[in-house]
Amino acid sequence: MVSTHKGTVPFREYKTWYRVTGRPQAGRPALVVVHGGPGSTHDYLKGLSVYAERGWTVVHYDQIGNGGSTHLPDADPGFWTPRLFRDELENLLDRLDIADDYVLFGQSWGGMLAAWHASARPAGLRGLVIANSPASYPLWLSEMDVLRAQLPPGVDETLRRHEAAGTTDSDEYLEAMLVFYSRHVCRIEPWPNDLMASYLEAVTDPTVYRTMNGPNEFHVIGSLRDWSVIDCLPRIDVPTLVLSGRHDEATPVTVRPFQELIPNARWEIFEDSSHAPQFEEPERFYEVLGAFLDSVGAIGARTTTVSGG
Repeated sequence: MVSTHKGTVPFREYKTWYRVTGRPQAGRPALVVVHGGPGSTHDYLKGLSVYAERGWTVVHYDQIGNGGSTHLPDADPGFWTPRLFRDELENLLDRLDIADDYVLFGQSWGGMLAAWHASARPAGLRGLVIANSPASYPLWLSEMDVLRAQLPPGVDETLRRHEAAGTTDSDEYLEAMLVFYSRHVCRIEPWPNDLMASYLEAVTDPTVYRTMNGPNEFHVIGSLRDWSVIDCLPRIDVPTLVLSGRHDEATPVTVRPFQELIPNARWEIFEDSSHAPQFEEPERFYEVLGAFLDSVGAIGARTTTVSGG
């Protein structure tokens, strides 16, 4: 039976919640899962714990402000920055004593965060997975206009009317929003329980999401609206797997810089998926990701053997 333990680590005067599944094995770096949002939780990525059955130690955590980590609903908006979350990730790696041997899996916003971390060339990073992530929020916003224009007649008009009026909490707006979500966030009806759990957590405490992103995925008016990791991508020097869905809100235009600018990157597109291929095409998702992890683990095992004499 695969072992699991949960806990918190101190981060500044706060706490970061984590869960570790599996036990360390030679040649298997820890797999650290960085969720999206910002302002979501680990729940929708719990399925990655399956790799613990193949010898990986899988680490999930909730980023500060949500889930099991410290909530700060009254924090000044300026508190919530990408640097805060990068510092939190690096603190977690140190506190769990895995900073010398790990792979990062980052999904959506988490992929941007993981790429930014990787660009500093940390010595212990063995590989990087960037899943369903844009390389730039300005690119994301321009592509949102493209996707919105393709919605059924009247939907985008309804959305923009409420956005202009500041009534994005209205039932009519939420109904129109779900038309976009059902096409470009997850195409499964109803949504899987783990995905719904993360969504409800973000709705329950929307502090981080509303401050950094905005009211939803396609109306980004928060502090991230101008953020990009494009400039740092050429500095990433580990094997990188880029994943996206054909119907993803992270369109090919937003994802392509990862493939073009990271020297050792491979891009896999899931033809029947949007933003959640782990639910929409699970068999292929876990096959593709597992093959990449096995290759990175093999590299790590050879390196350990050579360095160990």
